[in-house]
Amino acid sequence: MFPCAPKHCDATGGSFELGDTLRIALAQPRDCTPVWRLIEDLRAHACAARASVAEAAPDVVLRLAQDVPHKEGYRLLVEPRQIRIEAATAAGLYYGVQTLRAHVRQHGRHLPAVVIEDHPDFARRGVYLDCSRGKVPTLQTLCALIEQCAQWKLNEVQLYVENVFTFARHPDIGRGYSPFTPQDMALLQTCAREHHVELVPSLASLGHFEKILMIPGYEDLGELPGYRGWPGGTTLNPLDLRSLALLTDLYAEYLPLFTARDFNACGDEPWELGRGRSKSAAATQGVGRLYLDFICKLRDLAAHHGKRLNLWGDIVLQHPEVIPDIPDDLIILNWEYEPQGGRMARTHEIVDAGHPVVCCPGTSGWQSFGSRLQTSFQNIYAFAHEARTHACEGLLTTDWGDNGHRNALGVSLPAIAYGAACAWNGTAVPAPNDDAFLQQYTRHVLGDPDGSLVPVIKTVGDERYGYWAYHALFERITDAQPVGEAFARGRAVIDNAPCSSDDLAELQAQATALAAAFPALPQSQTDEQGVASLAVEEYRLANRLNLAATRRLQWARRYRAKHTVPTREWQAHQDELAELCSDFVRLWRQRNRPSRLCDNVDGFEALQAELQSLIQTP
Repeated sequence: MFPCAPKHCDATGGSFELGDTLRIALAQPRDCTPVWRLIEDLRAHACAARASVAEAAPDVVLRLAQDVPHKEGYRLLVEPRQIRIEAATAAGLYYGVQTLRAHVRQHGRHLPAVVIEDHPDFARRGVYLDCSRGKVPTLQTLCALIEQCAQWKLNEVQLYVENVFTFARHPDIGRGYSPFTPQDMALLQTCAREHHVELVPSLASLGHFEKILMIPGYEDLGELPGYRGWPGGTTLNPLDLRSLALLTDLYAEYLPLFTARDFNACGDEPWELGRGRSKSAAATQGVGRLYLDFICKLRDLAAHHGKRLNLWGDIVLQHPEVIPDIPDDLIILNWEYEPQGGRMARTHEIVDAGHPVVCCPGTSGWQSFGSRLQTSFQNIYAFAHEARTHACEGLLTTDWGDNGHRNALGVSLPAIAYGAACAWNGTAVPAPNDDAFLQQYTRHVLGDPDGSLVPVIKTVGDERYGYWAYHALFERITDAQPVGEAFARGRAVIDNAPCSSDDLAELQAQATALAAAFPALPQSQTDEQGVASLAVEEYRLANRLNLAATRRLQWARRYRAKHTVPTREWQAHQDELAELCSDFVRLWRQRNRPSRLCDNVDGFEALQAELQSLIQTP
């Protein structure tokens, strides 16, 4: 049953036959939320269903039962005369309904009789979505994603916020980025609660602060102004009392909007820490202690608003001497995005010290058009195993958007679904190199009954594109300089891209073949939330962007080696980029606010202008 196989499923013989009508008895009014979707599924099988809390002689019964031991567990009994879903909580009933929906989709009108006993591996099962690298999703997109996550039995969503919120006391923060408002967060939280999802606030509070430190009047709060070319650098000065005052203001406006117990203050990658204005203090007490002292202040600020502080784990693992002194109520989010990365294997150091841990793999969608598919699946699978081994609190799959966020949500969805499966019942999940999961994904999410989209996803997510294709497309041909504005600017990769001529030829051939024969998406009966409805278009665009990157890399290498490139090839590439930009803009707008779309458009236009100069050069 996609994507989360139940813990125990026993066939009992016989079947429940769907009639033309079906009566569903709800345990409580809030059960309507998942049951409406079940009713839509039944309608697709010519079965008209109705539901109420006072349904007489019901065919399907939802019942609160205290003998179900896990608070999010459920019991599903499909018998020839009746179907029963029993759970100790409304959340358990919600998940039981999702499993019944999967049973209906798999078997149609003839439902085999089964007894299912099920519960999750982890208390926290979430997805972390970057909203701060230039792409801010619309509320419609986020509500659809929340419901899709809940259908996959995830119970937590975090939105990464650096500056994309309208702070009344600091109105310049977020200006020009299509920021969220308090009303937006209230609507998202209402949506999340309907689906038993916690909307957990996340706010950059030390590193990755460049978007605020670049604002006039905030630059001198930076640890090392001018670092990496940013006016205030990227990291707050932890010793400046004004830094804490600023965060006090931001927390006071942001945290009360959320009912979730947890708050993610991030704290990751403060690259300049101890290298600028706090250098003397770091030399005296050590960078690790300097970091922990500041984090303890954040912990007190969060506690003032009734929140339990969560913190990315990279810096405490860089300075393990501070681990014994971390407050007991602080949650470490240990992140690692490589299949066998170093921090993953060090999870036990935090757990052994008595601190709660959430393990955080990634989709590997960032800085990639089609994702690094095998890397993401291997990373998620291995990290989930690590989390189970050490009885961690949860699994949080992260999806980032570095350097302009040109990667699309639809391309990250398979990894998010895989993370959901690993968080619920990881021992039943197909291994990363087994196509079984992708076959289920394309069937149940994209409405692809014969698996024709599996090779598409694998081809577009070919690991050989790595990071270079994303950056090569936005690098000038005439010199090793990236184009684009501000946060959409990448890095120069063409001269040292780890891609041989044979690899380039093969990648170009497979992308060309795929572009010429891209499979059409059947009308999906399973995408009622609309999350996946654009996914195939996003894969088609990702394939074309990969193809353009391979061509561009070949042309640039020829040009820089003083070989002649025919004018017709520059003209064809110019036309290709114009069409790609148009489709990129269209698909961006279908899921997202304008935000920093203009930065990426500027990049496309700079590429076309360079080509025009090459065309005009004798």
